[in-house]
Amino acid sequence: MNKTLLGLVLATLTFAIVAAPTALGADDKKDKLLEVQILAFNDFHGNIKPPAGGNGEIRLSNTPIGFDSNTPPRPIYPVAKAGGSEYFATHVKNLEATNPNSFLVSAGDMIGASPLISALFHDEPTIESMNAIGLDMIGVGNHEFDEGKEELLRIQNGGCHPVDGCQDGTPFYGSVFQYLAANVIDDSTGNPLLPAYEIKNVKGTKIAFIGETLEGTPKIVTPAGVQGLTFLDEADTVNMLIPRLKQMQVEAIVLLLHEGGFQTGQWLYNDCNGLRGSIIDIVNRLDDEVDVVVSAHTHQPYNCSGSRKIDGKIVTSASSFGRIITDIDLTIDRRTDDVVDAEVVNRIVTRDVAADPAQTALIAHYDAIAGPIENRVIGTATADLTTTPNTAGESSLGDVIADAQLAATARTDFGGSKVAFMNPGGIRAPIAAGDVTYGELFTTQPFGNTLVVKTCTGAQIEALLEQQFVVGRILQVSNSLRYTYNGAAGVVDRVDPASIKIDGATVDPAAAYRITMNSFLSDGGDGFTVFRACTNQLGGEVDVDALVRYFDENSPPGVSPGPQNRITRIP
Repeated sequence: MNKTLLGLVLATLTFAIVAAPTALGADDKKDKLLEVQILAFNDFHGNIKPPAGGNGEIRLSNTPIGFDSNTPPRPIYPVAKAGGSEYFATHVKNLEATNPNSFLVSAGDMIGASPLISALFHDEPTIESMNAIGLDMIGVGNHEFDEGKEELLRIQNGGCHPVDGCQDGTPFYGSVFQYLAANVIDDSTGNPLLPAYEIKNVKGTKIAFIGETLEGTPKIVTPAGVQGLTFLDEADTVNMLIPRLKQMQVEAIVLLLHEGGFQTGQWLYNDCNGLRGSIIDIVNRLDDEVDVVVSAHTHQPYNCSGSRKIDGKIVTSASSFGRIITDIDLTIDRRTDDVVDAEVVNRIVTRDVAADPAQTALIAHYDAIAGPIENRVIGTATADLTTTPNTAGESSLGDVIADAQLAATARTDFGGSKVAFMNPGGIRAPIAAGDVTYGELFTTQPFGNTLVVKTCTGAQIEALLEQQFVVGRILQVSNSLRYTYNGAAGVVDRVDPASIKIDGATVDPAAAYRITMNSFLSDGGDGFTVFRACTNQLGGEVDVDALVRYFDENSPPGVSPGPQNRITRIP
């Protein structure tokens, strides 16, 4: 959608929510300064229970406190255990008690890619949890679209699931807080799917919160999830809204943006070291009227405030899974309504505070239903299966999942698949050594994608491997495939065709091969459009079911970490 059409859409926007203004008395602005507290977080992903392993930790120092037993040894850093809605709620209450003018906001991915206790109930437990905590508003993330726009509207407005009903036996009333989606256009109406912004009035001073997801959402969500929707440029959309907000005498503007960046070098959760990524271009193109950008999506923590602002704007991110709350304290000059000062701190959601009883009860309610499924032991991992890639981009858990998917589709009724490919973004959590439960496997693969087998030519396989460097993601591959790429070569000429071997034989560009992928990749997810061109599609089982059977059939002795030797990078 071009800027002219965007302007017409926003010019006709009639359903942005504006809080009712407070009547001003003679003394209402006698205090020249107004202190407002914004408590922000992002990428919660249904983690109402404390997340396990590294997903439930925040590093406290870059100085090692020891080394592990790996070869070579890896440093061990001091960490704080963090996350879980029982503790999150208490930290929010404690922070809100410091300022009556407080707002709790999120920058998307509250739901989707969730642990079983939330995902089993279509993330209704997470919405109920946030209703109880008092979330005020949230900008949509890409995962809010995992089940399509109608499901997102149900999450907002309430009602039983159209297929599964109200599974826990109680009504679902939807989210008390407001979802915001300024740059998501419903093609059937030509208007934003949800309100573009919400304005809060604090003692006569207006603060606007705009919500957006990344423009590239269609590239990372299954096509069915974004059908009938258009995603607009993030900065252009905000900039088109500014004149309207100014007409309403809004000077303080906060953007809840589901896009983010990464720090470089050594950093900690309150640093802003060499921030890079898509967030930089977006922030640099934003109108200077925007004061704060609460960012997300990359699951990274950073605090770019004070002397570390980006283009004069505060830019923050609170890691993921409810492990950090960003405490943004704004000072507003009430004569001009401008933000004149700010103090920003990323605060760890530690587990050394009292558990919130309402959250404990909510978790217990859903645990009673999901617990027997979640806690069933499936098999064993002989050592930690990690998502950490080697220099070629291959992880030990990626190897295991690709092998499990090939094992599930190598049967003759699938035409005898020879190779399996797995997108790394679909691997959501590592698996710790020891007994492995269904809940752990589900947390690792929570999307419910089905396995798909297609016929691709050798030339298409080569094109697929080259496409990895265009989209910036290295696919995880089964043990049947080997190839070498040159990391210093051109983006579309990195893979040596002679090195591509299936079961030890060099791939023939003209020959046909049956290959396995999940339904997300099959539809061109993550930008892998080559998969779409492959033919003779057959559907299989749900991906997590294949992983469950793989652990069951290989335990004992148990599943060992993948060798990470299938992809070779030079130099």
